[in-house]
Amino acid sequence: MTGNLYANASEEIDARIAALGDWRGEMLARLRALIREADPEVTETVKWRKPTNPAGVPVWEHGGILCTGEVYKDKVKLTFPKGAALDDPAGLFNASLEGNARRAIDFREGDVVDGEGLKGLVRAVAKPAMR
Repeated sequence: MTGNLYANASEEIDARIAALGDWRGEMLARLRALIREADPEVTETVKWRKPTNPAGVPVWEHGGILCTGEVYKDKVKLTFPKGAALDDPAGLFNASLEGNARRAIDFREGDVVDGEGLKGLVRAVAKPAMR
């Protein structure tokens, strides 16, 4: 997929979700909806295209990157570049815990998404003080 095929990044992400055609597409769509509910002013982009991942990575931004959504064979990963600075009262972060800046949440097939907890993280990172 190249940017030329789509009018905007949101359409490109729609196509990516549809092309997955399995639980990963459903999970990415669910996470995306929660991100957009948490921050209605979020902007969707696609970054980091490379030969091994020509579709790139969906990115949600609002004055900077809030989080990214990477798709792997066995998981969908939401990475928060400034996640280490966030309170995580719901205990959602379960990956990239060793770094000084980022934190991630790995979602696997059958996982139940804590929608309110995730929206809380998105709202916290979207605050002007975090950008």
